[in-house]
Formats: sequence, structure tokens, C-alpha cells
Amino acid sequence: MKTAFIAFAALLAGSIAALAAEPAREMDTSAGKVLVNMDGMTLYSFDKDEAGKSNCYDQCATNWPPLAAEGDAMASGDWSLVERTDGSRMWAYKGMPLYTFIADKTPGDVAGDGKNGVWHVVKTN
Repeated sequence: MKTAFIAFAALLAGSIAALAAEPAREMDTSAGKVLVNMDGMTLYSFDKDEAGKSNCYDQCATNWPPLAAEGDAMASGDWSLVERTDGSRMWAYKGMPLYTFIADKTPGDVAGDGKNGVWHVVKTN
């Protein structure tokens, strides 16, 4: 019985840790230390967004794919979730929705930084 309880406790602790995991990490790039997704692709913010609301849809979202949130994702600290008009959810950092850029081909690329004067790499400081 004690072994079963310990195994259950370990499983529960691992599940909670997985739910609380941040959806991105920092990486050194030519633009400095920026947020990247778990594949190392640079994350961007869009000046036309509002805190908690994405305004990037259709062709915009094709070129700038939203950082999708899994169904069981939970907000924590500076990380929040934004509901899109199609019912999907995406991640936001300090309220601002996050995107990758279709022209970034390898981890750490920052081709979208400053694009059209409205796209910017996301830094944590």
C-alpha cells in the first residue's frame, strides 16, 4: 500500500509540474536574449494586438503562426492564455500574444524583428 501511495504521489507531482511548465525559454540570438518556443524558434509580439487579445488572423496568422496552447495548458505568473476567434488558445507573455515567423528557418533566427515596424522579438527584461 505504501509503495502504491508513493507511486501515485510521484505521478501527481510530475503531472502538476508538466501543467505549470512555461511554454517558452530564453535563447541568445543576434538580437540579444529573446524568448523562443521549445523548438528554439523566436517569439514575436505584434503592435496591433491588445493585452489579452490577438488581432492577427487569416494571412497574418499564416505568416505569423500563434504560439498554440494545448487544451490542458494553465496560465501562471507572466504567462497567460488568449482565446482566439476560432476557439483555439494561444500563449501570451505579460498579456501580449506570442507568434513565430514563417521566414525564420532555423532556431534563433530573428528575421521578423522590426518587420513592417509592428513586429518585435520578445525579451524578458
